[in-house]
Amino acid sequence: MPLWNDYKETARSRGALAFELFVVESTPSAAPEEMQETLPRHLAYQKEMEAAGSLFLAGPLSDTTGEQMVGAGLIIYRAQSMEEARAIAESDPMHAEGRRTFQLRKWLVNEGSPSFSTALSDQKVTLG
Repeated sequence: MPLWNDYKETARSRGALAFELFVVESTPSAAPEEMQETLPRHLAYQKEMEAAGSLFLAGPLSDTTGEQMVGAGLIIYRAQSMEEARAIAESDPMHAEGRRTFQLRKWLVNEGSPSFSTALSDQKVTLG
């Protein structure tokens, strides 16, 4: 397999977007009650990262059946480097307080067709 930056240049040369983001897969490592106790600080931190422009998307993950909440989450950051993204993830109260562990990866967005609509008077945004 090629080096990441070589692949990124190859993707760009063939016309792909090659938009680099950082993906955190956050996995529970504490009892549900402990995670619930940390949740308000985690959500406040997410809001802070969103306001700073670092948080791209975030939300909980289901189990593999799609039926159960398991306390895991997926967080996508905008950052200049793995080190910066790691520092952001490590500062999340869920991780800093040992309620979750995480894996960090780079993500190269090449294809897709995201869309959204807004209804400003209703303060409504629909993603599709």
